[in-house]
Amino acid sequence: MTETVQPVPAVPAGAERGAVAGTNPVPALLEITRTTPTCLWNDSADLDELRGSMGFGAVGATCNPVIALAVIRSDLPRWRHRIIELATERPTAREDEIGWLLVEELSRAAAQLLEPVFEVHGGRNGRLSVQTDPRHHRHAAALVEQAMHFHGLAPNVIVKIPATAAGIEAIEEVSYRGVSVNATVSFTVPQALAVAEAVEGGLRRREAEGLEVSSMGPVCTIMVGRLDDWMKASADRDRVVLDPGYYEWAGVATFKRAYDLYRRRGYRTRLLSAAFRNHMHWSEFVGGDVVISPPYDWQLRFNASTIRPVPRIDVPVAPQVVAALYEALPEFRRAYDPDGLSPAEFDTYGATRRTLRQFLAANADLEALVRDVLVPNPAT
Repeated sequence: MTETVQPVPAVPAGAERGAVAGTNPVPALLEITRTTPTCLWNDSADLDELRGSMGFGAVGATCNPVIALAVIRSDLPRWRHRIIELATERPTAREDEIGWLLVEELSRAAAQLLEPVFEVHGGRNGRLSVQTDPRHHRHAAALVEQAMHFHGLAPNVIVKIPATAAGIEAIEEVSYRGVSVNATVSFTVPQALAVAEAVEGGLRRREAEGLEVSSMGPVCTIMVGRLDDWMKASADRDRVVLDPGYYEWAGVATFKRAYDLYRRRGYRTRLLSAAFRNHMHWSEFVGGDVVISPPYDWQLRFNASTIRPVPRIDVPVAPQVVAALYEALPEFRRAYDPDGLSPAEFDTYGATRRTLRQFLAANADLEALVRDVLVPNPAT
């Protein structure tokens, strides 16, 4: 059933809502984690960054081929030695298999760092997100198999599965099997609703069999910044002229609408904000029972800023902004309307394709890095 766009009150004057002069006596992110239900996760499995983020109250982190590649490149001499060790231990392993062993190694180390938090929070937080192979984005059975493998890496692993058509199918099945999921490659209200319904389906199946669900901690990521990116790219493609500041609100408006629907429908999945492009990707969600997952450098920038972390999750986006986006951009309508996309269309949505291509490229780059170590170019 279509849910119409509801009128919302006007935005206060000023380009940066919530900004105040002066400095915060307590780091902004630490204040949020101490005084609101909003949780901080670190968008990296780099151990030094994770320790720093935990000092701001972080209770989770993530790893994927993009992150693993960055961590390995930052300390290549050390990891070159480890790649050679792994190749010696597994003489028949392909380069991509060794690359994924590195992802797993990074993930286990970060998960161990978070285990005390996991125990304190009873499974809802203290988790390390491990992303499934993006090459499986069309293969539900392969996603389920890899999710079960990652689930066994550490007691506090949460498995990232893309919100593609196959991914939605896999999310219900692994939720039934007791795996906490973090839906990724997700940008829209329809995807967020499909994820939550899939999780609920899996949890209900467990409950019907008397299986435990209270320690599971499912989340659904909305890559708010990547949705903003897609609004700009699609506007360029379609030769749309719009106030440039409006594009920065697309992801925020979509996240807030999904959050409202989650609360009204009583879903047990939490929303997670990722793919940061500006401060609104955390400051507009303060006060919600949600997760914000900025890269560590963004955390440092937020804490050094004059942005006051006041609860804003229930402050709607200005109606003129939503109306302008809705009228001018078909791709925003598809993201914002609960029935704007069918599950069969998740895979072909522009933001999905752009992100999958980046994840697939990072996977290939990680494989190439391993290959360069094991089969170096003799001409260099």
